[in-house]
Amino acid sequence: MERPQKMPKVAKVKNKAPAEIQITAEQLLREAKERDLEILPPPPKQKISDPEELADYQHRKRRAFEDGIRKNRSVISNWIKYAQWEESQKEVPRARSIYERALDVDHRNITLWLKYTELEMRNRQVNHARNLWDRAVTILPRANQFWYKYTYMEEMLGNIAGARQVFDRWMEWEPDEQAWLTYIKFELRYKEIDRARKIYERFVYVHPDVKNWIKYARFEENHGFISGARKVYERAVEFFGEETLDEKLFIAFAKFEEGQREHDRARVIYKYALDNIPKEYAQELYKNYTIHEKKYGDRTGIEDVIVSKRKFQYEEEVKSNPNNYDAWFDYLRLVESEGNPEQIRETYERAIANVPPTKEKQFWRRYIYLWINYALWEELTAEDEERTRQVYRACIQLIPHRTFTFTKVWLLYAHFEIRFKNLLAARKTLGMALGMCPKDKLFRGYIDLEIQLREFDRCRTLYEKFLEFGPENCITWMRFAELEMLLGDTDRARAIYELAVSQPRLDMPELLWKAFIDFESGLGEFERARLLYERLLERTLHVKVWMSYAQFEMSCAEAGEDEELTEEEAADRTSQAVALARRVYERANTSLRSTKDKEERVLLLEAWRNFEETHGDDVSLEKVKQKMPRRIKRRQRVQAEDGTEEGWEEFFDYIFPEDESAKPNLKLLANAKMWKKKMQEISSDDSPKEGEGDEKDEASERDDAAKGDSDTSVSSSSEEDSEEEKGQEGTVLQGEADPPAGPGPGPGLELQQQQQRPQSQSQGRRRPPEDGPPGRGEEQGRVR
Repeated sequence: MERPQKMPKVAKVKNKAPAEIQITAEQLLREAKERDLEILPPPPKQKISDPEELADYQHRKRRAFEDGIRKNRSVISNWIKYAQWEESQKEVPRARSIYERALDVDHRNITLWLKYTELEMRNRQVNHARNLWDRAVTILPRANQFWYKYTYMEEMLGNIAGARQVFDRWMEWEPDEQAWLTYIKFELRYKEIDRARKIYERFVYVHPDVKNWIKYARFEENHGFISGARKVYERAVEFFGEETLDEKLFIAFAKFEEGQREHDRARVIYKYALDNIPKEYAQELYKNYTIHEKKYGDRTGIEDVIVSKRKFQYEEEVKSNPNNYDAWFDYLRLVESEGNPEQIRETYERAIANVPPTKEKQFWRRYIYLWINYALWEELTAEDEERTRQVYRACIQLIPHRTFTFTKVWLLYAHFEIRFKNLLAARKTLGMALGMCPKDKLFRGYIDLEIQLREFDRCRTLYEKFLEFGPENCITWMRFAELEMLLGDTDRARAIYELAVSQPRLDMPELLWKAFIDFESGLGEFERARLLYERLLERTLHVKVWMSYAQFEMSCAEAGEDEELTEEEAADRTSQAVALARRVYERANTSLRSTKDKEERVLLLEAWRNFEETHGDDVSLEKVKQKMPRRIKRRQRVQAEDGTEEGWEEFFDYIFPEDESAKPNLKLLANAKMWKKKMQEISSDDSPKEGEGDEKDEASERDDAAKGDSDTSVSSSSEEDSEEEKGQEGTVLQGEADPPAGPGPGPGLELQQQQQRPQSQSQGRRRPPEDGPPGRGEEQGRVR
């Protein structure tokens, strides 16, 4: 049996971590080269001593070269090495034969032709070299290197005519720009200016670039042909036409004229270029034009340059964003300053063509002024009535009146027609405006127009239509009444006011009532005005109405000073007015006590106090001062919308003495609480039994106090403690009037603390009385 072959054991790598020093293949090769491990020693030098050894050496080398060529005929380097070796052996015919054999293999190899011709030129075989160059340029006419070498050889040999013929043959193939410039330089070396000019003529048409035309013009300029250079520039401008103009050509042309001190010509060239070249391709042109004008121009020229530059900037802005109406306004203002009507109209037409994309008025507010400015320019500057009318009509047709309108446009159009004595068209326009899109400004503008025309019947009709459109507009009622007043018809004015105040809905009724009262006061109808105040107070009890009523009563007395009265009559009238005004203040104070707005009440009392200081005596003034409230600071909790507590806030509250007098038990209970504190101090020194008795007395006192009037009683001691835990306690600040005197310092302090609690909380914890409110005598007896 054959034994099974044993598989060799695979060595287990214990340490699989990478080595600290990594070695690459490149590193191995580099080290081998550095140590010269693969360099063979050079062959020994061989010295040939007789012809036989030379023949043997040549035979071996030729055989080696032939073998290499036979192995790979397409490797041209083997052929070149073979031919160069034959040349080193002075075997030029053999080398020529090898090059010919190589050309049969690859006749398009430029290196092979160059080596072959260099061989002939090194051995001074000029005709052979010419023949080779002819063959090379015939086979490879696009190889510029052959032409350069060929012309250079002929020029070095002094065969100028032959070199020129070679150049002519070369130019027939229309080579690149450098070949033409080489030919021109060749002619210039031999002072052949006319030939060089003819070459330039052919060159600029074969390669029609701006830089080549500029080179042609500078050639003429450098050789003193100024008129010829100018003609070249002019031909270049005509050649490129208006569609393919380049700023470099005009800059070179203008600098040429500037060098010849033809500054007017240069200026004309710059302006022509700026008018015909697109603005985005004329940056350098603007720059050079500005420099030219600063050097040689006057102030007008410099301004023209600046205007042109700004026009270019505005053109860029409106192209990037056609709806940038601010840029259009600036651009139009600049164009209008130039005074070219056709250009101004064209710019306006371009501007108004950019209609806002959406029908929202906020996007049309700036746009509509383009139309307005256009119409005003046509009317005032161009003085073209028909075009102005067309602009207004086109603008009105463009505006979406069902969505929004512009009153200014309608009114401007109407005033324009009136200035040209076309009243019927103006009225027709405004009537159409009121029918399509009635607005307050439109009504007012139409009414003002008719007032200026003294058409008062039309004004009345328009006011009637206006009030039908917006009966809640108080300003319209007031102006209608003022119009009737101007016309002297007080009855109609009073009727208008009566209609106005009887409207169920008004936007500013206070102004209307004030105007109505002033109207009656101005006519001297004080009784009517007083009745109006009474009617107004039936609708509202606002503090300003009461104050105005009181001032009105005083103004009635002042109005009578113009009449011729005796001193006694004047004093009686003044005293009556003061009494009436004081009565108004008293009524106001009484009515405002029922409201919860303490600020208005304070405002009224301050006005009343000022009134008494001016017109009253000490007694009346003291009565008002006793009514002045005290201001205290309170704290209350702040709750968020979701019901969570956000903290505390402080606010000012007012305590009025009249409100305190309406609560007679308040001071009594404050004294009772003071007595309770004193009893607690005594109980700390007495026996426990006496303390128990005190506690019972205190409990009975609390029960009696709880049975008091719910409107005048304050919280019990237990409720007071709970309120103090909540933190709702007040601090008495400096009042506006002295607080009422109490029986002692203790009860007065307790009274202030009781007043500082919020009224809503104290009333929320009161218990209703069981047997009705006790009498004042009973409460005092109980406290004693």
